[in-house]
Amino acid sequence: MEKNSMEEFQRSTVPRKNVIEFRPPLYKQRYFFVKDIVNQYKPKKVADLGCGNATLLCMLKFHSCVQELVGVDLLMDRLLDWNSDKLSPSIGDHLGPRDLDLSIVLYRGSAVEKDSRLLGFDLITCIELIEHLDSEDLAKFPEVVFGYFSPGMVVISTPNSDFNPLFPASTFRNSDHKFEWNQTQFQHWASNVAKLYSYTVEFTGVGAPPPWAKHVGYCTQIGIFKKKQPDPGSWILAKPTGSRISEPEEHVYQVVFTASFPSLQQKHFLLFVLCTEVLKEVEAIRQKYVWIMKRKESSEPESEEDTDSGLVRRPGLFLTDAQVAQIEKSPKPYSVGKRFYVPLKRLIGYPKVNRLVADVSTLRTLLAEGIPMRLNRAHTSVQIDLDPYDYPHDYR
Repeated sequence: MEKNSMEEFQRSTVPRKNVIEFRPPLYKQRYFFVKDIVNQYKPKKVADLGCGNATLLCMLKFHSCVQELVGVDLLMDRLLDWNSDKLSPSIGDHLGPRDLDLSIVLYRGSAVEKDSRLLGFDLITCIELIEHLDSEDLAKFPEVVFGYFSPGMVVISTPNSDFNPLFPASTFRNSDHKFEWNQTQFQHWASNVAKLYSYTVEFTGVGAPPPWAKHVGYCTQIGIFKKKQPDPGSWILAKPTGSRISEPEEHVYQVVFTASFPSLQQKHFLLFVLCTEVLKEVEAIRQKYVWIMKRKESSEPESEEDTDSGLVRRPGLFLTDAQVAQIEKSPKPYSVGKRFYVPLKRLIGYPKVNRLVADVSTLRTLLAEGIPMRLNRAHTSVQIDLDPYDYPHDYR
């Protein structure tokens, strides 16, 4: 549970010459650390216990691998006002949907309460949380998080009291802290928890000490717990062992916020994006096609741009030589009267279209449902109207 802490207010309480500055600020370093973990291990389901104002979740929603984000905090109502809008889909999210679904749920609840909706997660983070737990709750914490939730990975950060003498005051960094461990105490606790629940643990941190005090370690110490697997050579996130399907569901958390983001896995968004990309490609091909045909009609000397390669390559379109060769081998666009046609076998070669559909058959099926997409009678080409100045000649 992130709270205002000593290291974030020190500038206003001590002379500047005694201030230890963290750049970026220490709370950001903690969040950036989690972002790096997500970038490295690509978890699909991430939960942040003690999520506070959900700043970390706001950052993680931009990771394309993440499909489910959950935040849990006892003070959810008071803190949610800060970032609820940032957790909701924006207009841009609808215009440019994600590749994968993303749902975000915020619960009012405690990290020492069992709720079956947090089973099966790839990553659970507890950033500056455990030091807020009293002795009774701290004793429950490992059994709930490691024993019951049993995620593939757990990241726990907590203040390092070895660093505290470098601050002007000798008390805890926050008045709500029930304890602050030194490096030996934290590593002893974490190692015992890891051994008891079949995890490994690595220790690191953020907030490096000044050169003259390297012995005190990081200002924030971090434990990275990874669930053991049958194959010790693979550390792609372990799926929690011991399915709890047979156990009754426990829903003790209260839902206070939900959001679902548009994605290409949802057919209506896929149709919208696909039709948009196809029409953009068809219009660009039409413009270049007409320009080449008019050059030929005017008897101007031919150039490289008058060939099929000139039709394929155009400003703003980045293609590899292999992609160009594939498109050049496909059926060419053509016009008849007031109509212009681009074969589907050609369109599928363009990267932005091919990223959305893998084959011509799927492209044909989806475009037939698209509005206002038009296909020719054989459903082999996309059809659009030529501008009045582009005809009367048939460019065939």
